[in-house]
Amino acid sequence: MIVGFASVLNLLAVAKLVAASPSASLEGRWANVSTPVVDLGYSQYQGTYDPDANISYFFGIRFAQAPTGELRWQAPQTPATTTGVQQATETPNQCYQAAYGGNSTNPYRPSSLQKRAASQDEDCLFLNVYTPGQLQPGAALPVVVWIHGGGYIAGSASIYSGQDLVKESDYGVIAVAIQYRLGVFGFLPGSEVKANGSLNAGLLDQNFALQWVQEHISSFGGDPAKVTIWGESAGAGSVMQHIVAHGGQTEPPLFRAAMTSSTFLPFQYYYNDTIPEEIFSETVAQTNCSSASGALECLRSASASALQTANTAINYADFYGTYVFVPVVDGTFIVERPTVTLEKRRVNGNVLLSVTNSFEGYNFVDTTTPPTNITDYVTQLFPLIDQTIIQTIVEQYTSDPALNDTLAQAIGIMGESIFICPTYLLLEAFGDNAYKGEFAVPPAIHGQDVQYYFPTSNPPAYNNSELITSFSQSFMSVVSSLDPNDKAVPDLKPAWAVWQNGTAEVLFNVTAAGEPVVQTTTTDPALLERCALWQSISGLTYQ
Repeated sequence: MIVGFASVLNLLAVAKLVAASPSASLEGRWANVSTPVVDLGYSQYQGTYDPDANISYFFGIRFAQAPTGELRWQAPQTPATTTGVQQATETPNQCYQAAYGGNSTNPYRPSSLQKRAASQDEDCLFLNVYTPGQLQPGAALPVVVWIHGGGYIAGSASIYSGQDLVKESDYGVIAVAIQYRLGVFGFLPGSEVKANGSLNAGLLDQNFALQWVQEHISSFGGDPAKVTIWGESAGAGSVMQHIVAHGGQTEPPLFRAAMTSSTFLPFQYYYNDTIPEEIFSETVAQTNCSSASGALECLRSASASALQTANTAINYADFYGTYVFVPVVDGTFIVERPTVTLEKRRVNGNVLLSVTNSFEGYNFVDTTTPPTNITDYVTQLFPLIDQTIIQTIVEQYTSDPALNDTLAQAIGIMGESIFICPTYLLLEAFGDNAYKGEFAVPPAIHGQDVQYYFPTSNPPAYNNSELITSFSQSFMSVVSSLDPNDKAVPDLKPAWAVWQNGTAEVLFNVTAAGEPVVQTTTTDPALLERCALWQSISGLTYQ
């Protein structure tokens, strides 16, 4: 018997805390063996080789100028030239962080935005590189670029140890972990930003880092023609944004394969829609820039601490489990809503591997004070949808016998609308070049799978080597050869089949007796029916 939802509810509260931060620990210290100096043109960097792990590390490589002062809310710029050799042995500053919404009501329902009381380092555009063995510039190895999650308001490169990805590939790939501006610093919306700066600065940072990989990864032994981008949660949402960037026609290509773990697609408004303009105005108000002749100029001259105070307050005041500063449709990099581009089957990349967790929505529903009325919950979650559509959503979820109480319905609505169903739309867009996995090892909530990708600093709760090999090495196989079945070592069967409109998924679970389960399943037709509803109203949910 496979463990199901009823058997894991008692584990969820603890696992929710574990999943919220994949790891807070950084790389340890080793016998310091210097690597050869890598000359990037603008700077020279020297990393560390760890003979015990047989991996070379380059931490804190600057890929763009500090986005401060006049460069706030501007596209990233090429780093200034530095002299001498820079030591790439210390983890870099992380970008300013914030928490997701914790409010019982949505402040962005019409006429409800009001001023709220407000209570890391801007210079954070760095990346980390991990190479197998001692540095081999001519190795031409495949490359995986990890984009961290955190709802576009939190996270950093250094909480994920790229050495795990190198080891899982049997020392056959190079791993790169990137950082990007977050929260108000990376995703301030509004027409003033469009006119006098750059929207989606955080996405542009990621894009700039991918361009850096194209230009410089060969110096570390990587092959720029064999790049795969991968992320979890907002990192997976970022992967989706790069898949649809420039209408799915980015030239020259920046990657050949894409992998998503829990694709995050929140409401993605046009930059000058009502709510983005309200968010801009609220940011201006909370930084005392309302009376300035130029609001954006005033924001650029404001202290980072003042902006961070506003960043924290505005995010936390949002509806529970939701995020304020997220990507918008900017008309240039993201030319239309992502679902529109995906429905056209216009995508960057040739192959897709996507995984979802069984209970994606759990982390983002207030389980300490659960919703008691599902209509009220949907009304708060989707502030601009009219009551007719709200009732359609409610009927869809209350009629499913598997969702037998309000909490389960809320978890289903949150998880499916924002994580699971966008994943299926991605799969459809890639057609016969897509693979789908379902991570169901209890408690199977959002973020739990990260332990299986990065076990060094956060060992998996179910520490079974067979399942870990079968699951995590599938990703590295795509990086190496575009085929999740091309494992470095034997693993559990069956082989992955292409998804093909729900005909095949690979389920990862555990029996009640503790035995690993890896088996082929078909996608639940009822789930696909609910996803069809979300797709049909994506214009109303601004996705």
